[in-house]
Amino acid sequence: MHEIGQAGGNARTVREFVAYLRVEKGLRPASCEAYQRDLEQFAEHVEGRDGLLVGATQADVSGFMEGLRGHAVESRSIARKLSCLRGFYRWLLMDKRITHDPTVNVETPASWKVLPKSLAEGEVAEMLERTGVAARSDGADGLALRDHAILELLYAGGLRVGEICALRVEDVHLDQARAQVRGKGDKERIVPLGRSAVEALERYLVVGRPGLVRSGLERGGHAVQRALFLSVRGNALTRQWVWEMVRSASGTGKASPHMLRHSCATHMVEHGADLRSVQTLLGHADIATTQVYTHVALGHLKKVHREHHPRGKRRVV
Repeated sequence: MHEIGQAGGNARTVREFVAYLRVEKGLRPASCEAYQRDLEQFAEHVEGRDGLLVGATQADVSGFMEGLRGHAVESRSIARKLSCLRGFYRWLLMDKRITHDPTVNVETPASWKVLPKSLAEGEVAEMLERTGVAARSDGADGLALRDHAILELLYAGGLRVGEICALRVEDVHLDQARAQVRGKGDKERIVPLGRSAVEALERYLVVGRPGLVRSGLERGGHAVQRALFLSVRGNALTRQWVWEMVRSASGTGKASPHMLRHSCATHMVEHGADLRSVQTLLGHADIATTQVYTHVALGHLKKVHREHHPRGKRRVV
């Protein structure tokens, strides 16, 4: 009975936190479910010593991390779970349910700071050139125009795949070369667009999208669909569909929307952009998330130093 009471108390606390994330933080259902799974897993660990989540110690958190490592869980996944616990205990502190955060001195796995995979500039250019040729051809249909516009937007603005799918026609302001994007927690940000992205989107909106709307109506689709990017049935695209399209367009089958997002950030930093600007563009709530690109900035700094400092390189006499 005592164990049932502990499990029930922990389950109730987790439900209240998830409700807070959903209602007050505006997180999407998938994100809330991920938080809940991670907390339930930690709750099982704490209950193993007859404990409660509100009474967890630093030893509990460290032991949980070690247990995950012992079961060969990837460091990036462990870091995500730790991030979840940090948010959970900040909430408990804010709600005055605890007086000490047990995660405060727990170190994040080192590999969390490893730069996410990105494509070389040449690889991105080749992909965009290939889809661009198809989109600019005389017989280009709405699908070719749509796919090229999506790829240009993913790379130009560093958008998440969910943000691409959620874009509406009215969110794109081509006369001002920008798009209004709704990110995690329904937070909105303005994303500037380069000339190539603006041109691709303009052609899609003028020539490609109307054809997809007509095709959708003929197939029994929705007449008032406001999604920017449409399927042949006139419906909004799914995340899985965009993933498959990017993988196919890459030629190698290894690219993904996430890789294009990281490629956008990496290439900006390589060309001298500061991390605060990259943080704003990507919609990171915390600069710490953007700091995975620090070593790219350091590499650029070393290159500038070698090229311009009097003692930065060996001189030929």
